[in-house]
Amino acid sequence: MNRPTDYQIIEYDGHPLFVVVPYEEFQRIRPLLERENARHTIPQEVVERHVLEEIPLVRAWREHLGLTQSRLASLAGMKQSSIARIERGESRPRRATLEKLARAMGLTPEQLLIEEAEDSSA
Repeated sequence: MNRPTDYQIIEYDGHPLFVVVPYEEFQRIRPLLERENARHTIPQEVVERHVLEEIPLVRAWREHLGLTQSRLASLAGMKQSSIARIERGESRPRRATLEKLARAMGLTPEQLLIEEAEDSSA
């Protein structure tokens, strides 16, 4: 094998059973997987960028995780231009899109939905 591979999904009886990821990718997301409360928390850096710098939450998370728009698009099965539109605020993603983005970044959808909570309090 001469080039890096993306995730490989191993299925059994038509259902996903395991996911094989490149070691470098595993090392990048491992801290999120190991933290007991990581499933529902948002790091201070992400919150500050979102609130103080008014950076869209998807972008703040993407940059915090060290992903490019192209890589996130590939992981989420989307186009890079769609990610760019979401990050510029030109497109408000549906819940299903946020769920795809969350999965691609190793997050829960709730970690990307802070904007909905802000909107409902207005």
